[in-house]
Amino acid sequence: MNRVAKLIATIEEKMDDTAPTEQANPEHLRMVEALLFAAAEPLDAKALTTSLPDGADVPGLITALQAEYEKRGVNLCCVAGKYQFRTAMDLAFLLRKERPEQKRLSKAAIETLAIIAYHQPVTRAEIEDIRGVIMSKGTVDTLMEVGWVKIRGRKRTPGRPVTYGTSDAFLVQFGLESVGHLPGLDELKAAGFLEAIPPSGFDVPSPSDGLSPDEDPYTGEEPEDLSTGSVNLDEA
Repeated sequence: MNRVAKLIATIEEKMDDTAPTEQANPEHLRMVEALLFAAAEPLDAKALTTSLPDGADVPGLITALQAEYEKRGVNLCCVAGKYQFRTAMDLAFLLRKERPEQKRLSKAAIETLAIIAYHQPVTRAEIEDIRGVIMSKGTVDTLMEVGWVKIRGRKRTPGRPVTYGTSDAFLVQFGLESVGHLPGLDELKAAGFLEAIPPSGFDVPSPSDGLSPDEDPYTGEEPEDLSTGSVNLDEA
């Protein structure tokens, strides 16, 4: 019986040895690791390619590095289509530090940010219609100052209102690869943000990164609704 077991083990070992394996170039792997470790901001595949030797398999190197760091104290994460080393989620408590908040968003700003994130591209009038409250101009100003909201374009409707969307900084802040990775219906219910049985017909919108058919790119001209004004964090 022992001889049979040894024979089977030998066969399996030989099969493993002869199985085709494609390993990442060790030197290229070290280069990618060094670049990502030293970068102050997330890097995309294009930025990595320009710093590596010709022919380097960047997608394969990233995949290999992600697997290597999967169970370590830091993980290689994809945020906003770029890559960055981040503390493993289960160890985040070790790095918490109590410090005064530099800026606290009002309830109105938080609600507006959620609407823009899930309904983008969205105009000011559409935000007000969804919230059911006239929005103070300072609300959007605050979100743009923080860097989480940007002007996307102009809608092809009378008045050519600007449309708003979230920025790459928003994705980096919340650890999202794209707006398509925002929490869905089941995740929101599990987190307690929605009732277990939402109203009939209720659904979570599907935001878009690209320009919509009725939206033109923003060319940089200054619209009236973006004139400088005071920031009010206490509006409804």
